Amino acid sequence: MTANNPQRTTLALLQMRAGDDRDENLQRTLEAAEQAARGGARIICTQELFATEYFCQSEDHAHFKLAEPIPGPITEAFQLIAREHDVVIVASIFEQRAAGLYHNSAAVIDAGGELLGVYRKMHIPDDPLYYEKFYFAPGDLGFRAWDTRHGRLGVLICWDQWYPEAARLTALAGADLLLFPTAIGWHPAEKTAEGKTQHAAWRIIQQSHAIANGCFVAAVNRTGHEAPAGGDGLEFWGQSFIAAPSGEIIAEAGIDTVETLSADLELAKVDEARTHWPFLRDRRIDAYEGITRRFID
Repeated sequence: MTANNPQRTTLALLQMRAGDDRDENLQRTLEAAEQAARGGARIICTQELFATEYFCQSEDHAHFKLAEPIPGPITEAFQLIAREHDVVIVASIFEQRAAGLYHNSAAVIDAGGELLGVYRKMHIPDDPLYYEKFYFAPGDLGFRAWDTRHGRLGVLICWDQWYPEAARLTALAGADLLLFPTAIGWHPAEKTAEGKTQHAAWRIIQQSHAIANGCFVAAVNRTGHEAPAGGDGLEFWGQSFIAAPSGEIIAEAGIDTVETLSADLELAKVDEARTHWPFLRDRRIDAYEGITRRFID
């Protein structure tokens, strides 16, 4: 295999608890990334919007001041770590693209520090305490994969993780690893009655992406209770995980723990899975025209 297609790599997911001090959140995440790199990680991924509390719990114009351009201070800080430690870093950023135009984005930084590109979240939710349509324009860069020094990866963000089309197109673009920076949790009033089912659905759909596409899938979630808008807030359920191409969970974090979750990935298993379960081979691309329609009447 080529230098950009290694047989093995080590992935680290940074599951953190965010507070109301943006600089402190950034510094703690940078320190966690450095520690992961020193511990042998070759690919490191942050949770969604790691630098702030999950501000989308309310519609507040003041929150637009939290955004920054790409490249910008956050990407530059991670580029230094990538360069010093020879690691690939995927960093989730509230991106200000232009005046009045914002995205929920992820910067992909190669080992050596090069900014390879940006993924902009394609599916934007609008649910109670997840008022993202107020802040983010839908992504317009499509579904991509990047050939990094330590493996071929694609990025999708949180609400994207529920869409088989997003995972499929990213895998078809060449990704052996799908990374999902995430901010998902329970409404405290619903947790007792629905919490177990909600969490199971979240995990199962992503295990399904791993199986259907024969690739590794990793979701990195935040943890802790956040109520920046007052009220009950959200209780993020942590439990970041890494799934093999078989769908098996090979590593999982705790519910309420700040931790770096890591696993060694045998990337050769991607070819093995796609050969033994040839879902990509047997796709009927001649019969799928309906998938681009909103509904088939």
